[in-house]
Amino acid sequence: MKYWETPFGMQKPQVVSGHINILKDRCKGCSFCIDLCPRQVLEYSTDFNEKGYHSPVVANLDACTFCGLCELICPDFAIFVVETNPKEAALVQEK
Repeated sequence: MKYWETPFGMQKPQVVSGHINILKDRCKGCSFCIDLCPRQVLEYSTDFNEKGYHSPVVANLDACTFCGLCELICPDFAIFVVETNPKEAALVQEK
């Protein structure tokens, strides 16, 4: 059966994709982003930054919903999330 409009007037939700950028030399190792991530995407790195702290690294990008909570929580603005639309992400993966 074909409807003349979408059910409930809603479009299909788009899958969000992107990447997480971490400025490791700006990080002071407070671990707010690691502890408060609802999907446990981040973990401590084994390397030290120039300040002598363990900065976070992305451990499980597939679990990330790109909510930006880590970006909001970081007191040093050392982490930020960049969202891409699915078409751009497919082009990047092909190259």
